Amino acid sequence: MNYVVWLIAGVLLGGVLLLYARAHGIKGEKRILSVALVIAAVIYIGFAFVWGNTAWIAIEIAGVPAYGVFVWLAIRHSFYWLAVGWGFHPAWDVVLHLLGPGHAIVPEWYAVACISFDLLVAGYILARTMKSKNDRVVDKPIRPDDSADAARLKSTIEAG
Repeated sequence: MNYVVWLIAGVLLGGVLLLYARAHGIKGEKRILSVALVIAAVIYIGFAFVWGNTAWIAIEIAGVPAYGVFVWLAIRHSFYWLAVGWGFHPAWDVVLHLLGPGHAIVPEWYAVACISFDLLVAGYILARTMKSKNDRVVDKPIRPDDSADAARLKSTIEAG
C-alpha cells in the first residue's frame, strides 16, 4: 500500500515540476528540466552526506557527471537525450537504492517516489520533443547572412 502512495506522490511532484517548467516557455522548460536532472543526482549526495558514508558520497558524486552527459548530449544534439537520462534515472533508484547496497542511505519512500517522478518527466520530454521540430536546448548561432536561421529563431521565439 505504501508503494502506491509513494508512486502517486512522485507523479504529483513530477507534475508540479512540469507545470513550473512549462510556464517558462519552450527554452526555459528545456533548461529547467535539464538542471532538474542534475539536481536529481545531487540530492543523493546529500543523503550520503547526512549518513556520513564517505564511500557512498563518492558513488553518488559519480552520478552527477553521468547525468550531466545526458544534459550535454541534449544541448549538443537532441533533446531526446534528456528523456533518455530521465528514463535511466529510475535504474539508479531501484538498483542502487531500493534493492541494492544503498538502501540504508536513501529512504525507501524517496527511492520509490523517484521512480514515478522520473518516468513521468521522461515520458513528458519524449512526447513534447516528438511534437516539436526544434528539439535543441540551445539554438545554433545566427549568422547575419543566413535568413533561414533568422526565420527559424524568430518562429521559435514566437512559439515559446
